[in-house]
Amino acid sequence: MVLENAGVPFDWCDAGVDEDKIKRESLSEGVTPDKLALSLACAKAVSPNISQDRLVLGCDQVLALEDRLFDKPADLNAARDHLRAFSGQVHQLISAVCLAEQGTVTWSHVSIANMHVRQLSDEFIETYLNAEGDRVLTSVGAYLLEGRGAQLFEQIDGDYFTVLGLPLLPLLEELRKRGILPA
Repeated sequence: MVLENAGVPFDWCDAGVDEDKIKRESLSEGVTPDKLALSLACAKAVSPNISQDRLVLGCDQVLALEDRLFDKPADLNAARDHLRAFSGQVHQLISAVCLAEQGTVTWSHVSIANMHVRQLSDEFIETYLNAEGDRVLTSVGAYLLEGRGAQLFEQIDGDYFTVLGLPLLPLLEELRKRGILPA
């Protein structure tokens, strides 16, 4: 949706990457969250399941709170647990994007947004989850910033598109440099 709204033509396909395996291996090697996000994005861009006869974009996002990484919540109970953990804390959304040609990554960028969550009451969390429902399960943070999720925060340090999961402005600049988008 972000690329479409920005007027960037693209085709989409599932890379078929085993993200859990990459996460397990990376974490056992002590990889930092920013390097993990980039590894996931690059794995998608160079996946053998994707035709490599054109420019391929891969992206991914990791959410880190201190030394804990979060995955998308499996259900509303897990979403509730996420929000309770974030309450009154600052977590990082780390978004990575890369471009690959002929199976080789030729450009990459990582961007971090610091998300300052206000103190959340249990009543607010319940009201929020009842209003948003299963939509929160599509987001690693159990929130959609472009909607009611904005009410969770007292401050955000970083780029809006990083929060959405794709560092769009650096990507657009690279596409202009390559002549894919008009300058």
